[in-house]
Amino acid sequence: MIRVQEVAPQIDAGPLLSGAQFVDAFRVDLEGRAIDARNAAERMMGHSPAWIEALLTLRNVLVAPFGLKTSGHRENPPRETIGLFPVLTQTPERLVAGFNDKHLDFRVVVDVANSGALRNVTLTTLVLTHNRLGRTYLAIILPFHRLVVRSLLRQVAA
Repeated sequence: MIRVQEVAPQIDAGPLLSGAQFVDAFRVDLEGRAIDARNAAERMMGHSPAWIEALLTLRNVLVAPFGLKTSGHRENPPRETIGLFPVLTQTPERLVAGFNDKHLDFRVVVDVANSGALRNVTLTTLVLTHNRLGRTYLAIILPFHRLVVRSLLRQVAA
C-alpha cells in the first residue's frame, strides 16, 4: 500500500507567498525510482481521477457567480501550465505553480529529495487569503484538499 503522510512543512514561505496564513505538506516515499520535480508534478496534476474532476466542476459552478477564477488554465495561457496550474518556477528539485485571485493567492510546491535509498516527493500548499470570502472558501475546501493531495501523491507512486 502506498503511504502518504502529512509532514511538517520544510519550506520558507516568504519568497514563495509572503504572508501565507495556511501552509501544509504531504509526502510520499518512492523506492528505486528516479524522478524530478517536473515529472512528479505532471504525474500529480496532469491528470486527475474522475472524482477530483467532478469536485472541480462543482467548485467552478459554485464560484462563478462570485467572479472567482475557475482555474489557472486559459485557452492561451500567459505561461506554461500543468493541469490547471500555471508553472511559476522550476528546477529538477522543485516546481512552484499557482495563481492569484481576488479572494486568495495560492502556491503548490513539489519538492523531490533523496533520503538514503528513498526518493521523497513532497507537495506543499501555501494560501494567502485576502478577505472574508477567501477565509470562508479555504475553510470549506480544506477537508477536500487533504483528500485530493493524498490522492495526487499516490499517482506519483503508482
